[in-house]
Amino acid sequence: MTEPTHTTEISVRLPHSLRHLAGGRAAVRVSGATVGAAIEELINWYPALRSRLKDAGGGLRSWMLFFLNDEDIRAREGEQTPVADGDVLAIVPVAEGG
Repeated sequence: MTEPTHTTEISVRLPHSLRHLAGGRAAVRVSGATVGAAIEELINWYPALRSRLKDAGGGLRSWMLFFLNDEDIRAREGEQTPVADGDVLAIVPVAEGG
């Protein structure tokens, strides 16, 4: 008999500027063991987000910040940062001004 597998589920908060690409949702629940896996699942559900979140090489866009439970993932392990049930990943566009 096979053990049931546990899927980690987190909430991804989308900035107002991206909500129209996710059916108007402010937050989406996704699963994955890492930030990168969670973002990939988000993109699988809402493919229009790919070009806004990932560059041509598949890396995260530099003008989007990703905060896992209020901590910038760049200060941790980037896309390889592990996630736990109930975590919140906030996507924040970098403000540019002049």
